Amino acid sequence: MLKISKTDSVGNTTVLKLEGQVIGPWSREVRKHCESVLEGGRKLVLDVGEISFLDVNGVSLFRELEDRGVSLLNVTPFFAEQIKANGRGPGGEEAWSAEYGN
Repeated sequence: MLKISKTDSVGNTTVLKLEGQVIGPWSREVRKHCESVLEGGRKLVLDVGEISFLDVNGVSLFRELEDRGVSLLNVTPFFAEQIKANGRGPGGEEAWSAEYGN
């Protein structure tokens, strides 16, 4: 199960909070919500602090969103490890190394 809630909207930035598992059909729901914000020309920040599990589709989605300029907020060690285990850390390899000392 996954809960997506709009927690803040300041200026041209929207913050979406994600809680639960980003797997299978829930990955598509996250993508749908993100596309809605991005297509409106707004900046997007995702609060990922309450994500309890990611499957390969979820990892791929977050990597794609980061490549599109979406910021990740409240990245937990679990979340960071899932992204790292699948090729890179949040913010790209350089940011990962600087932030996490790897």
